[in-house]
Amino acid sequence: MAVGKSKRVMKKGAKKKVGDFMLKKEWYDIKPPTYFDNREVGKTLVNRTAGTRIASEGLKGRVFEVSLADLDKDSDDKAFRKMRLISEDVQGRNVLLNFHGMTFTTDKLRSLVRKWHSLIECITEVKTQDGYTLRVFAIGFTKKLPNSFKKASYAQSAQVRQIRAKMVEIISREVTNGDLKSFVKKLKTDTIGQEIEKSCETIYPLQNVFVRKVKVLKKPKFDIARLLEIHNETSSAGAAVDRPADFVEPTPLASV
Repeated sequence: MAVGKSKRVMKKGAKKKVGDFMLKKEWYDIKPPTYFDNREVGKTLVNRTAGTRIASEGLKGRVFEVSLADLDKDSDDKAFRKMRLISEDVQGRNVLLNFHGMTFTTDKLRSLVRKWHSLIECITEVKTQDGYTLRVFAIGFTKKLPNSFKKASYAQSAQVRQIRAKMVEIISREVTNGDLKSFVKKLKTDTIGQEIEKSCETIYPLQNVFVRKVKVLKKPKFDIARLLEIHNETSSAGAAVDRPADFVEPTPLASV
């Protein structure tokens, strides 16, 4: 018999006993920040606390990808936006999330591409007022000029450079003038894309301009008070502790 192998020999045809693995699991509620309408988006599983392994520690850093249609009311037409939310702390049975990024679904991106049009993209890194460093990806397409009989609507190289520079300028202004919460609100309403379309009208008309992707590159030092603030919750520190009815306060020892 090989070294390290069990000396117990199973009978021929015997089946290994399998227990219910769900008995070792616990359910936790997922709580997005308050700048989303829906505060109940689902539940997540984690192994129960056992020995030195704490259940809440296994949840911290977990990333959830949720459609904007599930997070906001009246956003069914924006279900192609996938919000990435990261678990930063656990309070009781609630997993408190914070913004971690945003992407478009693949089918939405492919539906935007058109023949005979110029595709213009830009990538820029910006920092919010509350210390988050973001990498923002924007995309846009040229639109056929009014009263034009040409089949194609291609922008010249100089026009593409001007439009890309204008995209970077507008994104930098919109992000640096506010905090992360205000930027997420602008993502939800497509404010930045509309502003780019309006500003580039004199260079070359654009259509389907979106911030298609956002990555959080760097975060400020973790602050539980700030996290509870965006969740409209208060810290449990200093809260009253429930005592049994027959509890007797111990008498302090006299100083020697």
